[in-house]
Amino acid sequence: MRNPVIAALVSSAFVSLSLPLQAQAADLLQIYKEALSNDPVYASARAAMVAGEEKVAQGRSGLLPQVAVSGSYFENGLSETPSMPEPNVGYTSFSAHYPQSTYTVQLTQPLFRMANWQQYQIGILSAASTEAQFAQAREDLMLRVAQAYFDVLTAQDTLTSIQANKVAITEQLASAKRNFEVGTTTITDSNEAQSRYDLAVAQELAAQNDLEIKRTALEQIIGKAPADLAPLRAGVKLALPEPAQMDKWVDGAEHENFTVVGQQINVEIAHRTVKMNRAGHYPTADFVAQRQHTNQGGDNILYPPGIANQTAVGVQWNVPIFAGFMTDSKVKESVALEDKARQDLESARRTAAQSARQSYLGVSSGLAQVAAYEAAEVSSQTSLASNQLGYQVGIRINIDVLNAQQQLYNTRQTLAKARYDTIVNGLRLKSAAGSLKEDDLVAVNGLLAH
Repeated sequence: MRNPVIAALVSSAFVSLSLPLQAQAADLLQIYKEALSNDPVYASARAAMVAGEEKVAQGRSGLLPQVAVSGSYFENGLSETPSMPEPNVGYTSFSAHYPQSTYTVQLTQPLFRMANWQQYQIGILSAASTEAQFAQAREDLMLRVAQAYFDVLTAQDTLTSIQANKVAITEQLASAKRNFEVGTTTITDSNEAQSRYDLAVAQELAAQNDLEIKRTALEQIIGKAPADLAPLRAGVKLALPEPAQMDKWVDGAEHENFTVVGQQINVEIAHRTVKMNRAGHYPTADFVAQRQHTNQGGDNILYPPGIANQTAVGVQWNVPIFAGFMTDSKVKESVALEDKARQDLESARRTAAQSARQSYLGVSSGLAQVAAYEAAEVSSQTSLASNQLGYQVGIRINIDVLNAQQQLYNTRQTLAKARYDTIVNGLRLKSAAGSLKEDDLVAVNGLLAH
């Protein structure tokens, strides 16, 4: 009887889809932690945030006192010769050489500089913008890790399915050859099985190559070749994320998505830039305190040696009158850039809303597909068993068994991918709404077989 043998092969071939590949298989959280340390895209975003935080200090500097010391040292030479000596007066000339050193200490405290104040506000907003970009980069890293992780599992499942199908076809091919030798079947059964076997070999090679590509993509994120990955538990149940209302997720995406938040900050930066450029028309006032020290050497009577100290305290002001239309041009430019920032914000909102809708529909549709494929898996198992039995009693031919086997493997493979896609779409939905956290990865990690 060949039926029990084939059934055992079919059953054992898919054990790897529901059990860990090995005891030390890496799970999603372990891969994510490695990505936090090694992913260059995430590291670049973190460095950009650290750099952006310095914009606050740079903007504040325009409001704080400025202290400077300047000085000079000169060796002076002077000579005088009368051009027309007076009659009866001897020809006289004069020369002197003397050193002179000067240094000045000056403190300037801005009293009214509207441009400096706006620059400080822009610095605060710029730092907030880089923080929003970093938060988005962190969410993107979670999505990239999850997508790459489940891409590897999908490729592994595809390879396992093809290899299991090849094993079953090999057994069916051997059975067809034996039956042909004893005269109970025609050569057609052997040819059909041989054709399916050759196709399975080609598919296996392609699946092995695809698996290597997917593992390389994951390696690019974590910086090293990944270990064997923990698969989903057998029969895992998935559910819609809460709240189970698409409009609420869309509303959250339009306001809380980190790209949207970053664009909102950019609009405010553009608005402040307009004010800063308009301040080019405003007067400025500074408090100035200055101390100057001069030391002059030499021994000439006209330039006697001595030390002089001068102190000055007061207010210095400036009123701009005309700057060659530069200020007006900068204002017009910044107004146009503010309008651009508002359009970019609207585009970001629409993109986030569309992403939320697609992801929500992807989750809801994925759950429906999972349920349908689970039912199809049961039906395919029943169909395969029936065809195997019919083949043994002579009412089914070899091609019927091969088709039933192929249908079962394809159904199981598609079912696994539908589960992976549903999980990733759930993460994408939360990212679109700006609410994706590491706890969500922990929840997904709990679905894996450890």
